[in-house]
Amino acid sequence: MTKDLVIYFSRAGENYFGGVLKNIEKGNTEVIAEYIEDLTSADLFKVEPAVEYPADYMKCIDARPEIKQALTDIGEYDTIFIGFPNWWGTLPMPMWTQLEQLDFTGKTVKPFVTHEGSGFGSAERDLKRLCDGAEIKKGLSIPGAKVYDVKDMVAHWIEDPGANVYDVKDMVAHWIEE
Repeated sequence: MTKDLVIYFSRAGENYFGGVLKNIEKGNTEVIAEYIEDLTSADLFKVEPAVEYPADYMKCIDARPEIKQALTDIGEYDTIFIGFPNWWGTLPMPMWTQLEQLDFTGKTVKPFVTHEGSGFGSAERDLKRLCDGAEIKKGLSIPGAKVYDVKDMVAHWIEDPGANVYDVKDMVAHWIEE
């Protein structure tokens, strides 16, 4: 029996949406992580900084923070979903802090990102370094403003192990053409 895990970072509160700052009760990446939990019965692990980021989005710093609780062993899991918002072109620093502590040898990693136009940025390249020894599958790229409309697309991505990088706008365009 295979066991899945979702490791994710998500930020509620003030977030950036296509040039506008909005307050949200639940972070966009957390919405997708919960879809994956529902669709796969995966365990969830939320990465959180030890000292909460400021409420003001623009004051979030890029220093490598300590995290509240570190996940130290992923040995019982076969597939690891790794989710995060794209912050300044890559994973938020708490994710670096967490992922550097884990042994991904022999694991399958399926990354997903929420963003407002930048997709994965350099995160896929960074994940290859952070998840050394893992087979990294193509990821899912979701505009944050669309997270409540994409559960079916998340299910499709999970079920298609050979898929290329999924971008929600490309998937919608493809479905319209069919």
